[in-house]
Amino acid sequence: MAFAKKGDKVLINYTASLEDGSVFDTTIKEAGCCEDDDCGCDDDCGCDDDGCGCHETGPLSITIGNEDFFPQIEEALVGMAPGEKKTIVIPAADAFGEYDEDEVFAISREQLTGDIVPEVGMELELTGEDDEPVEVVVVEVNESAIVVDANHPLAGEDITYEIELLEIA
Repeated sequence: MAFAKKGDKVLINYTASLEDGSVFDTTIKEAGCCEDDDCGCDDDCGCDDDGCGCHETGPLSITIGNEDFFPQIEEALVGMAPGEKKTIVIPAADAFGEYDEDEVFAISREQLTGDIVPEVGMELELTGEDDEPVEVVVVEVNESAIVVDANHPLAGEDITYEIELLEIA
């Protein structure tokens, strides 16, 4: 039996979830859900408005050690055989970072360009101090300013990955 090692190209399935058990990413489609490219989801398939996985790419191909995915996942794959499964918890600091209150800040409405009418939950792209784009989410709106959050949506969250090694190429 073959076991995965650093440098091997492997094919894996995974499901990524938060501490409360909510799944935010997976390579596995719901059985019977979205069998074709036309997302004709019905009430029986378990799909939701946040994304049913209709357009997932299926299993993920990575080369162990190439930093194609989280290093903890790649390390966990070493020594696994096809068909084997593991659960890996990646702490927030190693996943999408700790939540940083300094990344929540106010900007004046005059700084908004165009005809933007800000609403809570709206995603905007601002220009940072180094002229790099910064994606933010509007968290508060008042008459003179809007408050935005530049943290990654999963910042502060420990992530649990259920992985299955499907094949070693």
